[in-house]
This record gives sequence, C-alpha cells and structure tokens, in this order.
Amino acid sequence: MDRLKNIIKPENLVYAKTPLLNDATMHYCPGCSHGVIHKILSEVIEELGIQQDTIGVSPVGCAVLAYNYIEIDWQEAAHGRAPAVATGIKRVLPEKYVFTYQGDGDLAAIGTAETLHAINRGENIVIIFVNNGIYGMTGGQMAPTTLVGQVTATTPYGREVDLNGYPLRITELIAQLPGAAYVTRQSVQTPAAVRKAKKAIKKAFELSGKNVGTSFVEVVSTCSSGWKLSPVDSNKWMETNMFPFYQLGDLKDGSKDATDQFTIRS
Repeated sequence: MDRLKNIIKPENLVYAKTPLLNDATMHYCPGCSHGVIHKILSEVIEELGIQQDTIGVSPVGCAVLAYNYIEIDWQEAAHGRAPAVATGIKRVLPEKYVFTYQGDGDLAAIGTAETLHAINRGENIVIIFVNNGIYGMTGGQMAPTTLVGQVTATTPYGREVDLNGYPLRITELIAQLPGAAYVTRQSVQTPAAVRKAKKAIKKAFELSGKNVGTSFVEVVSTCSSGWKLSPVDSNKWMETNMFPFYQLGDLKDGSKDATDQFTIRS
C-alpha cells in the first residue's frame, strides 16, 4: 500500500485531462477530428495560463456547441460572421485572447468576406479553421473545399470543375494578406500530427498576445459520416486525397507586413 501511495503522488503524474475540457458528452460522430482539436486547444489555453483571459467565438456548423465543452468565455456568431464578432470583442477588450473556431462551410463559403477582411486588417485574433472538405452538419453537401471528383450529397457523380468550379485553397490566399502574421496547415490523424498541431495552436496564441497580426491555423480533418467511411478509412482517404492538395506546413511565419510599402509618398 505504501508503495502504491508513492506511485500516485502528484509529482509522479504522467498525464491528466485538462480541467478546461469538461465531462459533457460530445455530440460529434465517432472518429470526428473536432474532439481531438478541442482537447489540444484546451491544453494550450491551460498551459499558457490564460483561461480567464480567453474568449472563443463558435460557428454555425458541427462545432456550434463548442461552448458546451471548453470552460472559457464564449460568444456564438451567425453563420460565417465569427471573425467580425471576434474583431469587435478584441477591440473592446484588447487585453483578452480572442479566437474563432470555424469549419470550411462557415469560413470559406458564407464567411469568406469576413475572414479575408479581418485578416487583411491584421486583427490580433486567432482563427482555427477545421477543413473536412464538406458540409458535415447539414447532410454532407459540397463545400468550397470539396475536391474535384469527390462525391457529396449535392455532387453524386463527383465535383466537376465546369459545373462546380475549383476547390478553394483559402489558406494560400490568406498567407498573401499583409495583416496575416502566422499561417499554417496541420492535421490530427496520428500522435505525431497531434503534437505538431498543438504546437502550432500554441504558437498562434503566443503571437496573438504580442499583437503582431492575425494567426491562422487550418486543421485538415475528416468527416466519417459525410464521407460514408469508417474512421480508419477516413484517415486513409484524407492522407491519400486531401494532403496532396492541402499540403501541410507553415505558409507564413512572422508578423504582419510593414506599412511603409503601402503608404503613399508625397
């Protein structure tokens, strides 16, 4: 018994669930990437010691109920408007860490204008963009990020360029904006990938605290229900089909661009 008590001493703790992630049962489908992303996001906020200073903005989409799971202050935004809401919060409360959590249907479709303009202004917020290439919550319809040839509820024969246009690599567009400080694309399908994604999210929050511009973290993810695949097969499909088009890694790393190159000269 004494030996057991020595083993379970706090200083011998190897792992414990972050208290920021409560015990509520998540509504996500089995194999969904959202649960993993929620976990590492919660761990980052705890490790930085900013729970009382963090405000999240949840989207319309599969993560609409994110505020039920992570113990921080939240706001709910209309569909696609999370960056606009985050802008207002950050400008009124500049000392807070403000982030949005959005899917591809929310951010890269109805919210494209709000996203691009908030980042172009260099708002000091973090944007977490979960890209599974489909509208997951509403039945698996084609999203702007759906791949060419990918079958969805609204492209039963696969996405056709002549009819549906090209997939939108919005993260590449965002990396060109002068107000963007840090732009990266990650994934969470393996332990190694999870560690990299967590490191990227942590860096985004650290940069946000330095007021150097917008930090944008895309997480390429799966939708087992929408793709009609098992969780294991969904990860394989993502690696085979999505990663070649949505290539992982940092696209911009530093701070927003200097203003002198945009200033008129008399």
